Amino acid sequence: MAARKSSIKRETKETSVSVQTNLDGSGKISIKTGIDFFDHLITSFAKHSMLDLTVKAKSNDNILHHLIEDVGIAIGAAMDKALGARTGITRFSYASVPLDESLAEATIDLVRRPYHKINLSIKRTQIEGMSKEDIEHFFTSLAQNLNSCIHLNVKYGENDHHKVEAAIKSLAVAFRVAASIDKKQKGIPSTKGSM
Repeated sequence: MAARKSSIKRETKETSVSVQTNLDGSGKISIKTGIDFFDHLITSFAKHSMLDLTVKAKSNDNILHHLIEDVGIAIGAAMDKALGARTGITRFSYASVPLDESLAEATIDLVRRPYHKINLSIKRTQIEGMSKEDIEHFFTSLAQNLNSCIHLNVKYGENDHHKVEAAIKSLAVAFRVAASIDKKQKGIPSTKGSM
């Protein structure tokens, strides 16, 4: 089997983002976006999906929204590229992850039909210096560019930090299983013969 690795560089007037990933890694992580809580979320995603992930991101226009969006786009695109033809993968998975009083559930189909329904249940306008809309937009940008069907729902919780962290961890665990190689699966895991 070919190595499931990829590199993406996204250079715009607004940002400079580079991402390297290895889906069959061991959780080697280096994240530098300049936004502490954002780095924490991406680090949690890499750790619990057990992929190697390096992200270097720099804002060229000092607008956080552009940086957060472009990082989501680049990570999703890198993961999509690393999946290749998606031959031999498990394809479907789900995970339910608690964080103290919060509970999040993620369901994923790594088919190449992008659809996402994301409900983070955030009440505050900001969490650790990141706006609610930018956090939600990161999840959306990642999901769209991963080119998959993702349903992510925070079932309940009181602490918005906990809700978002439970959400990213549940997505990570679901992705880890869905992207894993199924030894019984021969070829593309679809009756169509194509993803």
